[in-house]
Amino acid sequence: MPPTTHATAADRSAVRTLLRLWPYVRPVRVRLFSAAFVAVVASCVGLVIPLVLKWMVDGPVAGRDPRGVWLGALYLLLLGVAEAGLFGLRRLLVARPLSHVEAEMRAGLYRHLQRLPVAFHDRWASGQLLSRGTTDLMLLRQFLAFPMTFLLVNGVTIVVGVVIMLLQDWTLGLVILGPAVPVVVTCAIFEKRYAEVARLAQDQVGDLTTVVEESVLGIRIIKGFGRHRSQARAFGELSRTLRGTELRKARLLAAIWAVIMTLPEVAIGAALVVGAVQVADGSLSAGTLVAFLSTALALRWPVESIGFLLAMSQEAATATERYFEVLDAAPEDPPVSGRFEPVPDGHEPLPAGGSRGAGARGASEGLLFESVTFRYPDAPPGTPPVLDRVDLHIRPGESMALVGATGSGKTTLTALVPRLYEVTSGRISLDGEDITTMPREALRALVAVAFEEPTLFSASVGDNVLMGADDTAGTAELNRALAVAQADFAHSLPQGTGTQVGEQGLSLSGGQRQRLALARAVVGRPRFLVLDDPLSALDVHTEAAVEAALRQVLADTTALIVAHRPSTVLLADRVALLSNGRITAVGTHQELLRTNAEYAHLMSGDSSEEAEDDDR
Repeated sequence: MPPTTHATAADRSAVRTLLRLWPYVRPVRVRLFSAAFVAVVASCVGLVIPLVLKWMVDGPVAGRDPRGVWLGALYLLLLGVAEAGLFGLRRLLVARPLSHVEAEMRAGLYRHLQRLPVAFHDRWASGQLLSRGTTDLMLLRQFLAFPMTFLLVNGVTIVVGVVIMLLQDWTLGLVILGPAVPVVVTCAIFEKRYAEVARLAQDQVGDLTTVVEESVLGIRIIKGFGRHRSQARAFGELSRTLRGTELRKARLLAAIWAVIMTLPEVAIGAALVVGAVQVADGSLSAGTLVAFLSTALALRWPVESIGFLLAMSQEAATATERYFEVLDAAPEDPPVSGRFEPVPDGHEPLPAGGSRGAGARGASEGLLFESVTFRYPDAPPGTPPVLDRVDLHIRPGESMALVGATGSGKTTLTALVPRLYEVTSGRISLDGEDITTMPREALRALVAVAFEEPTLFSASVGDNVLMGADDTAGTAELNRALAVAQADFAHSLPQGTGTQVGEQGLSLSGGQRQRLALARAVVGRPRFLVLDDPLSALDVHTEAAVEAALRQVLADTTALIVAHRPSTVLLADRVALLSNGRITAVGTHQELLRTNAEYAHLMSGDSSEEAEDDDR
């Protein structure tokens, strides 16, 4: 996880942080406020019980009136049932709306993650993002369901209870209020310290989630290299670290509970002694003392709950902070929200109201790189750029192979075309239109990509391939793309193209995954095609069959193909050599073999044999 800019416990206001939840709570505010009102009424009903006891002790009990005692017992029963029923109603009122709030927040986080640039995902560990969408949102739902309501309810209950006790006997009331100042000071200290530990614990949960996820996804590597013990040690260290942090939280909770339970108990004991003396002197009735002590005992739970309510509130504030750390990250430009106008010539749709002027004027320009420089956003200052003033022109309908040594910037260059990253300086244009002026949705409808490391989703084979086409694509387009990619094996799977491939597609071989990724790239008949060494995992015979079918596709599109093998290079009309972040040579395969030593070295081996065959 990258360094975060969240406020420290010293300068963060938990209330201000939690107020950021209001837009999500606002749609269900009526039910939540109703639930809080019902809970307040239920709590106040509970405070009536001591007054009934006072009436019973000073009236029917003192007057030896059995009927009055039974009547008082009936009143107590009715009050108890009413209190329980109201608290049950409160729970019913909050259950459905809070599930809705959690679902909306989770959906909002997921949507935002899809709109964040690739650079963001490069910096953030996936476990940190997962913990924000699961553990943190669970904490927020729990806060909205209980602590948020009961901080209000218990506050009102304590105020009303204290007023009742002061009205009963102000001297005993002052005795009960004696611990108020040390309890408030303790709560303030606790809140600050607990906020720091809560943030640390939730970040450590994210780190632990990352390790678990990486271990599951990389289980073949772990088993293959016998590294299960080292992974277990790494997991154990993080677990022990998290355990230590949780124990710190427990110690803080124990400390505040010791204070807020001991001081009120001492105050109640003192009030009992003082009240008993007053009853003995005849200055206080027994019923009043019973009512006073009953009220004080009824306030034990609201007072004692302060500790864990504050703890849950701090955890919720931290969870809110972590949630909005992601939501506050600047997204890519928003998706096109307007209509799309059909294009008579069968090319891609244009945004409604858009102009075809640039496209028509530059229809013969193809894909053009002009002085393109790129440096990763998180690169240290002063480091050389990955790409340095790249100039390259791929004509309409032309296929250009991009060749270079490992680390020369080939993959980075291909990622700039669909704007997975933004150029640091310079310009990339498609048919004369600067890609930075195009909405990403429209740009990515024009450009299809296939990466060297194919990514498949937990979906059917057909769904994975048709991700590269619009919603109208069907079986015919799917079968054509599978045929081009020589991925007809999909029809032989247990459920054909409806077979679920599993997470990451690991139930398939590397070559099968790569062919499905290539089929996904060509299924939508894109105008521009960007392929990052798409045949690296194929055997010689399959590669030859794919290349033969791919030539037909390349005849109708403008393509940039990262290549490492001569057989892939020969798919292209021309070749560009990328060296140390710059294009140093452009020409046909045979031209570069004869005139460029670096290129000849990169293509050495099979390339020299092919050159000899061509010469013959």
